[in-house]
Amino acid sequence: MAQSSQWIIGRNPVEEALRSAIEIEKVFLQQGITGDLEKFLRHTCKDRGIPLSIVPKDKMQKLVNGAHQGVAAMIAPIRYHVLEDVLPHLFNQGKTPFLVMLDGIQDARNLGALARSAWVFGADALIVGTKNSAPINELAVKASAGALLQLPVCRVTSMVNALLYVRASGCVTMASDLQGTDTVEEMEWSEPAMVVIGSEGEGVQPALLKRADRRFIIPQQRTFDSLNASVAGGIIFYEIFKHRIKSFGPESGS
Repeated sequence: MAQSSQWIIGRNPVEEALRSAIEIEKVFLQQGITGDLEKFLRHTCKDRGIPLSIVPKDKMQKLVNGAHQGVAAMIAPIRYHVLEDVLPHLFNQGKTPFLVMLDGIQDARNLGALARSAWVFGADALIVGTKNSAPINELAVKASAGALLQLPVCRVTSMVNALLYVRASGCVTMASDLQGTDTVEEMEWSEPAMVVIGSEGEGVQPALLKRADRRFIIPQQRTFDSLNASVAGGIIFYEIFKHRIKSFGPESGS
């Protein structure tokens, strides 16, 4: 059962929260509710890049206690950043950006573990989608050992558009892919770059693979489908860290 401190329930409270600066992780609307409320939620969630989930009545009852009136909002434990603000700021600071895009990571623990490794090994920002992504909740923050409170997280409505923006801004985009021909060690990580990591089940979606500059693979001793996403991410981030230490030195912070 959800904890009341994490949720806003009821029509007026949720509407006011969406009009305010409160960070909202996700909004839930009970199936069958239409009219002004449904229109407001759809438009506002779209404008703010907040996932909106339409759920059956019995699921809504399991999610929250109290007089929810068919609508509830999960409060985000972090502040989301705008990609179009973060990336130019990194360049203006004289950094060589290292971004991480997580595609389809639906387990909060995996997402948190990936954020933890990314932060430890020097990533500058994390990019996640509003769809097919685990919620960044208390479980994810705990799994990250607090890294999600330190590492800027950018939530985007279109992963493809985000990748194209990062490419146009001067970063090389490199995707982890079991069909890749180059190994992670062979890649050039000392330039502005974004690495794309997919789930262990589906991998990186074809639309992103198609538009990425390069694809790479983690070499394996034995033939197997794939590593757990958080394990693969840790290996990749460490390889990037090693390359950047050689190029920039341990005190560069780039």
